[in-house]
Amino acid sequence: MTQILDIIGIAATVLTLICLYLAVRAFSARRWMGALVSSLLTVIALLCATTAGLVLIGTQGYEALTHEQVVATVTTTPTGPQKFRASLRLPDGRTPQFELEGDEILVEAHILKWKYIGNLLGFTTLYELDRIGGRYSRAEDENSHRHTVFPLGQPKPVDLFELARKYTPITFLVDAVYGSGTYTEAGRPSQYEVSVSTTGLLIRKIGGVD
Repeated sequence: MTQILDIIGIAATVLTLICLYLAVRAFSARRWMGALVSSLLTVIALLCATTAGLVLIGTQGYEALTHEQVVATVTTTPTGPQKFRASLRLPDGRTPQFELEGDEILVEAHILKWKYIGNLLGFTTLYELDRIGGRYSRAEDENSHRHTVFPLGQPKPVDLFELARKYTPITFLVDAVYGSGTYTEAGRPSQYEVSVSTTGLLIRKIGGVD
């Protein structure tokens, strides 16, 4: 995907410069129709180059998704009534720990799926873990108890998730942009695998913790 975007971006940039040169020459020669056409092509080429650049920057932090894969291993350790510690092991080597409150652990992610034209260009479904938090099993507790939520995503100059929802030149390529979450009980020492597929997140218990 990165190589395709590089090619598109370079080609669009070169085309922008050529069209801009032709527009300047046409204006200088007072060939107004040629100048108008060249200016329009310059704007279109610049828009393509900008779009390719934004998508390229925005994909930083996101991972390609072609099949179900494990994205985190989570160990939960109760530390008190409706309180527990969640220790993560992430594919990038990070091993963060979080002190959470609730009966259950909740993990959420961003999922971005491309339309057919995007797939033809080599784009694949992308995902990024978004945040982790505690969840109460009773609605009454959700309304009255303390909430604990922490981010899992890495800081980035451009957020592709927000970009795909708001930037029109990209939205015609996007089939769906949505959040997915999965949760399970955290009242006893346990270990889980969090997996992601093209349908979203799921969590499976892989053992207890001594």
